[in-house]
Amino acid sequence: MARILTGIQATGVPHLGNILGAIKPGINLSTTGGNDAFLFIADMHSLTVIKDAAQIKENTYGVAAAWLAFGLDTKKNTFYRQSDVPEVAELMWYLNCFTPYPMLANAHSFKDKSSHLSDVNAGLFTYPVLMAADILLYDANYVPVGKDQQQHLEMTRDIAGSFNHSYGDVLVVPEGKYDERVMIVPGTDGRKMSKSYDNFLNIFLPEKQLKKQVMGIVTDATPLEDPKDPDTCNVFALYSLLAEAPDTQEMRNKYLAGGFGYGHAKSALLELILDSFKEERVKFDSWMNDKTTMDQELKIGADKARIVASETLSRVRKAAGY
Repeated sequence: MARILTGIQATGVPHLGNILGAIKPGINLSTTGGNDAFLFIADMHSLTVIKDAAQIKENTYGVAAAWLAFGLDTKKNTFYRQSDVPEVAELMWYLNCFTPYPMLANAHSFKDKSSHLSDVNAGLFTYPVLMAADILLYDANYVPVGKDQQQHLEMTRDIAGSFNHSYGDVLVVPEGKYDERVMIVPGTDGRKMSKSYDNFLNIFLPEKQLKKQVMGIVTDATPLEDPKDPDTCNVFALYSLLAEAPDTQEMRNKYLAGGFGYGHAKSALLELILDSFKEERVKFDSWMNDKTTMDQELKIGADKARIVASETLSRVRKAAGY
């Protein structure tokens, strides 16, 4: 039996990229071959950017509701808030002492903001070490990651290897699981879908608001009657991630034939999203209206997670002489 682990940062309701890149793969793996899944909400990571306590709390509920709406079985898996397992902070300190400065200086999370160092706090700089602690604390064998997270997983492996080099096989060195189709989900402007770029699709929005997001997808100025290149179109890229192969081919044929406008494509994408996630949208709203039950689910998960965390931390302390 393999243990898998994945988490989503509490920066707001998960967008389509989070769902395709983390939530659905995580849930699929949790139901496959007897896998033992640890799935968590990375609310401590959020503090590097968000300082509003109420916002972090509400964001955490939004992430939890999304996981639950997609059918996560909390009885068979371990589902928890990162901050409910304080052992992760202690492990992070030990790992910090085995993490070289150049490794952190080369991390994408730091380099993206290194031109404005006044905006960089120590939490952002050591972000990859907390991520490593998130993984190593639970003896995870596999971590589903997108292309943008590959570097952090490799750093986790390097940090674990460095610790093990000094103390023996104390930490489990994880491997990544990749889905090439959803490594990078394009946003409404063609860049990677991200809240920081404000180019995301929130599938849980009321239909009118979701339509506004979909209709805002950036396209070129090719006239309606002219053929269009589906391989350079943001709308088609998103459609192809959700549609079945025959429907994707039919859409491709319409692009190439001409007489099919981007407005038509966007309407088809909106209809596909509403149809594909009809049940999940209803369940999400139901969970967001029952936060007491969400708290109960997360508390049960945290209690299970802390059993494993304490065992790992005990090994680490003993190995390091504490």
